[in-house]
Parts: sequence; C-alpha cells; structure tokens
Amino acid sequence: MKVTVSRKAHFNAAHRLFRKDWGFEKNDEIFGKCNNPNFHGHNYELIVSVTGEIDKETGFVIDMKILKDIIKSEIEDAFDHKNLNLEVPEFKELNPTAENIAVVIYNKIKPKLDDVMELEITLYETPRNFVSYSGA
Repeated sequence: MKVTVSRKAHFNAAHRLFRKDWGFEKNDEIFGKCNNPNFHGHNYELIVSVTGEIDKETGFVIDMKILKDIIKSEIEDAFDHKNLNLEVPEFKELNPTAENIAVVIYNKIKPKLDDVMELEITLYETPRNFVSYSGA
C-alpha cells in the first residue's frame, strides 16, 4: 500500500528573471517587473511530498525528522536569504523561474531518498502562483 507524506517548509530569496542573450527591451517585455535589474524577493512556500510503501516495522513511509533534515540542509540552508542569481550555483546559467527552482529542488532532494520512493515538489512563489514537479 502506497501512502504520500508531505512536509512544508519556506525560504525567502531574491531573484531576477532575464536572459543574458536578450536585450533589456525583450527581457522587459517577457518578464516585466520580474526583470528588475536590482532584483526582487519572494517568500517561497515549499511542500515536499514523498510517496512509498509503509515500513512494516516503523509504520513510516519516511521518518519526518529525516525529511526535515534533508529539506533544511539541501534547500533552506542553500536558498534562504540568498540572491538566487548571484549566490546559488545552480542558477548561475539557469533562469530562476518558479518552474526551474522546483526542478532544482527536486534534483537536490531525490538522491537523498530511497530509489523506490516517489517525490513531488510543490513550490508557491506567491499565495496564488505555484508549480509542481514530480520528475516526469
């Protein structure tokens, strides 16, 4: 029997959406105020969902303390109060859109889980705007 468990987390980060190979006008047309050269910030809300079989001995899909520690070390410590464009290596050449951030988070957490576990990342950039990614 497969069950999904989820943990919420959050981080605050600044970013700028732009492409180096486009001029300011095109970046402004596509990304609007998110193209602010001085960056802008979000209070990101993160939901990490792990699906797997319930362990017969522990009754857990995953120990939530272990999941909490993975999220803290891989995501919160790496992203919180950072400028994603300037301080997070994964975004040196990757536009830090919510979609790309969700994929990066997935790629940082997935290797820390047992291979048989499924992972879904839901990232809220604002209370109304969010993306989900499950590796597909």
